[in-house]
Amino acid sequence: MAVVKELLRVEENGTLSFGNFELDTKSKLSDFEYNGDIYKVKTFKEITKLERNGVFVYESVPGTAVNNFYESDKEMTFTVEGTDDASITVEAENGAEYKVCVDGINVGTVTANMGGKLVLSVELNVGKASEVKLIKQ
Repeated sequence: MAVVKELLRVEENGTLSFGNFELDTKSKLSDFEYNGDIYKVKTFKEITKLERNGVFVYESVPGTAVNNFYESDKEMTFTVEGTDDASITVEAENGAEYKVCVDGINVGTVTANMGGKLVLSVELNVGKASEVKLIKQ
């Protein structure tokens, strides 16, 4: 895995990849159309943020590179890479409980807050991507 030099792209398998934690200054890409939605990404070493149609989807502190981002009504999966452990916040269903798996290991369940945000921490090692899977219970 690696940073996304073009900031946001569609992969051959139809998933999205975004983010570049190697940037020293904020960069953004707006008006990226995918499946009838408009995406915007802001990224650099301190934060990576993705919005769809002006609504929050993903945020990490510090910045990360996210590859093969996929979401449905029941799950969200992606691989994430960065220079340090990351606090990741994702869009979720208000009050819903999600099983969290990191690198295939069940690390427990998390309940989304009433604002529809779910927060988790992922230990990251430089040069190694971690696979994250959230499954709605």
